Amino acid sequence: MRKVTEALLSSAYLCLALTVALLVWRGGGGAGAGIAALAGVLGLAFALHGMIGRGLERACLGRELRGLREANQILADQIDIMHERLAGFAESVQEDADRRSEELTTEVRVLEDLVQRMGDSLDARMAQTPQLPPAYARHHHQHTALLETVREALSDNRVDLYLQPVVSLPQRRTVFYESFSRLRDASGRVMMPAEYLSVAEPEGLMPAIDNLLLFRCVQIVRRLAEKDRKVGIFCNVALGSLADESFFPQFLEFLAENRDLSGALIFELGQSAFDRRGSTEARNMGKLADLGFRFSLDKVSDLDLNFPDLARADVKFVKVSAEVLLSQLLELDGRLALRSLKDLNAADLADLTRRYGVELIAEKVETERQVVDVLELNIAYGQGNLFGEPKAVREAVLAEADPPADFIRSSLRRRVVR
Repeated sequence: MRKVTEALLSSAYLCLALTVALLVWRGGGGAGAGIAALAGVLGLAFALHGMIGRGLERACLGRELRGLREANQILADQIDIMHERLAGFAESVQEDADRRSEELTTEVRVLEDLVQRMGDSLDARMAQTPQLPPAYARHHHQHTALLETVREALSDNRVDLYLQPVVSLPQRRTVFYESFSRLRDASGRVMMPAEYLSVAEPEGLMPAIDNLLLFRCVQIVRRLAEKDRKVGIFCNVALGSLADESFFPQFLEFLAENRDLSGALIFELGQSAFDRRGSTEARNMGKLADLGFRFSLDKVSDLDLNFPDLARADVKFVKVSAEVLLSQLLELDGRLALRSLKDLNAADLADLTRRYGVELIAEKVETERQVVDVLELNIAYGQGNLFGEPKAVREAVLAEADPPADFIRSSLRRRVVR
């Protein structure tokens, strides 16, 4: 475009020069004067054109320089904004690190009290050497050896967390997990509950095991939340922990600092434990409910439940094994009813519990036939090996949830020295 413009201007200059030369020649100046006039006009025109062109180029260059300065200023402003954002991000990371450090400090403080009291109890029991008849000496020795194995598993932090999915029906989509504890002996062999419960329950160690698992459940919930996994975890809580007035305030303080997890952490009690609650346990359950935490009943054997009482205690889930549910069915006057609730149609049980804000979960589902029968009872959730067996959480994840093993061992040894 610029070349065309220059060509047109050159043509205009030439025409102007020819016109002036012609006028000079016709005016009597002769051919030499005309040629001189032609050359002079052309030289003047091109000189003027050069001056104008250079002026335009300088103006264009000035505009480009101003544009570059503006772009440079915009880039500098963006760099300043980026520096401010990076500084804010670094401050946020530091605050998050400080918060996590404070949370871990709180957990370790609670665990210290728990482990020290456990050490007191175990030391006292292990120090006792009762005089037993020879017939019972061997049994007592085995009991003591197993108790020592459990003690070492706890002191060396060999308590594993297992999770089993709880699924929606009929979609079979995982919406909850239930947590289980497993102990390992010094050789790494996994001890099943049936093995260590025989000494853990009589010796009062179940609260210690359950509470150690609680902290790991909290960490797992945090990890799931970071991945935007909207699932909850059922975590067993011992009735003795709810009644312990020296431990429960620290337990409550820890949960108050983590009340954002109240929608994802569900505390579970057995039906018999719930029925044995005293005023202290009920009051402390109420304090947890005030923080937004919910409760669940498992090991339900009697379906004749007091639903208003469950609602007042913030029990939102009731787990009944598929075998118990289906064994309760009977045909009465041409309809399907339940032995414990003969006035109620079996298919209406789930609707009845929902009116009190309670969802039924069919647990220990093992066969597809049981799934069909459970669906006919309008139950929305299922749990059992058919949907997934309990699986151990990876050790790398648990390591983030554990207090230092040296700390736990030193706490136990400190109690022994005393």
